[in-house]
Amino acid sequence: MKSSDYLISTVKEAPNDAKIISHQLMIRAGLISKLASGLYSYLPIGLKVIQKVEKIIREEMNKSSALEVLMPVAQPAELWQESKRWEEYGPELLRFKDRHDRDFCLGPTHEEVITNIAKQYIRSYKQLPINFYQIQTKFRDEIRPRFGVMRSREFIMKDAYSFHMNEESLGETYKVMHQTYCNIFDRVGLDYRAVLADSGAIGGDSSHEFHVIAESGEDTICFSDSSDYAANLERAETFSQGEPNSPEEDLKEVETLGVKTIDDVCNLLKVDPQKSIKTLVVIGSDGSLVALVLRGDHELNEVKASKLKGIKQPLQMADEEEVVKKLGCNFGSIGVVNLDIPIFVDYAAACLSDFVCGANENDKHFIGVNWQRDTKQINPSDLRNVVAGDPSPDGQGNIEIKRGIEVGHIFQLGTKYSDSMNANVIGEDGRAVNMNMGCYGIGVNRIIAASIEQNHDEKGIIFPRAIAPFDLVIVPINYHKSSRVRGLADQLYLDCKEKNIDVLLDDRKERPGIMFADSELLGIPHRLVISDTHADNGKIEYKSRSHADKAEIDFKNSVSFILSKLV
Repeated sequence: MKSSDYLISTVKEAPNDAKIISHQLMIRAGLISKLASGLYSYLPIGLKVIQKVEKIIREEMNKSSALEVLMPVAQPAELWQESKRWEEYGPELLRFKDRHDRDFCLGPTHEEVITNIAKQYIRSYKQLPINFYQIQTKFRDEIRPRFGVMRSREFIMKDAYSFHMNEESLGETYKVMHQTYCNIFDRVGLDYRAVLADSGAIGGDSSHEFHVIAESGEDTICFSDSSDYAANLERAETFSQGEPNSPEEDLKEVETLGVKTIDDVCNLLKVDPQKSIKTLVVIGSDGSLVALVLRGDHELNEVKASKLKGIKQPLQMADEEEVVKKLGCNFGSIGVVNLDIPIFVDYAAACLSDFVCGANENDKHFIGVNWQRDTKQINPSDLRNVVAGDPSPDGQGNIEIKRGIEVGHIFQLGTKYSDSMNANVIGEDGRAVNMNMGCYGIGVNRIIAASIEQNHDEKGIIFPRAIAPFDLVIVPINYHKSSRVRGLADQLYLDCKEKNIDVLLDDRKERPGIMFADSELLGIPHRLVISDTHADNGKIEYKSRSHADKAEIDFKNSVSFILSKLV
């Protein structure tokens, strides 16, 4: 491709609303153009990168024996009502009516549509297992779109859905897809982690997320420093650390006038927050009050708490007025001594002895509290977010915590959708059996943004070769003034194309500095520079985008040299 036949739409400055580097560089490099909040057009170079990502995804999905399909973006409400997600999904589901006043939505995902297809066309166990995938536009009406294509309203996703006779078959395909995703992200050139995850609104029993390690990531991932254990913050487990020590202090009530927060209480009493507890009150499944107790320096993990037996789902904090009526005190004074409601205590808090807690009376706290001596029966549980330095749940090493960008997610859905939508097949014994399902998603746009977050410098993007818009850029100095430079550049360009090198010839009437800056901003991995001096000595200048050094190579060997770099 020649620049004169292409759109090179680089800009010097990113807009003020571009807060993270991938958003800034995608705008500056002319990959995307903002249309409205959370909506972006992909310009030629951006689309070229997308197509390279999609090519890798297709090749690996096809290797896994998945079958490509294409489903509509607009989906009828009846399917979502059948799966019971029409109201459950929330305002991110963009609902609308057609001219006949029928309810539709723009698909944020396609479980309902693919289950409907399977229901129509898969009749017998002999057709299973089967796995369908598509690469297609999705729409989620984000309340606050941000970070460019990282969290946009319209985006491109590869979503796949597998159907199985039983859980064993589902587990086998799940392993295949896990490896397929690793193959995809390896080929793209990402530094990533596969982590245990919560299934969220999609549902299901088991899931893994694939996270690209990046400081700008919205997610917190936790992993062992000595093993392969990894999980997102919602799923990272803690466990019992033993029994509390025997009491050494007497229970004593103290005044804490006007003091409510843990930090303020501990400062007043000169106690480490690790020797205090905080008591949160939530609604139980029967509408009663339930206490959740954590160590003073720990944070509640709401996903874990919502899965406790006897807790209302989704998790709902109790209203303070109701707490005062039932317990006789405000939030800041709730404690566990003589507390007459069910009590779930985080494992770390359950190990404490001689600790501080509220006295269930406003402006008063207890010191010297001990579980066995001073409280009723408690339920030790995993309630909190892990913190750096916690023991790894697999018993190997300690937990490290980093930021991550989610680029893929795989689920074992079980029969969640086939049950509600009556998607069954005739089994070997002649009986109808609801199919087990798996679901596997990759954010195509996110892969590009995540790659840029990991691969950039002060000059711009440093694309991995697999998804770079071009393998090579040829920069001829004085192309329009020197016939010798033009002749050498044109011949080199044709030789590269003949060898299937994805090459850009920058034949614009621009200063060399501008052409160099654009090639670096665009992240093109390799650059060859031709000038009159090179025409005289038979040399050509080579520079790698990822290294500062330049090299002089023989012009006649330049194509073979570039080919060696592309292996």
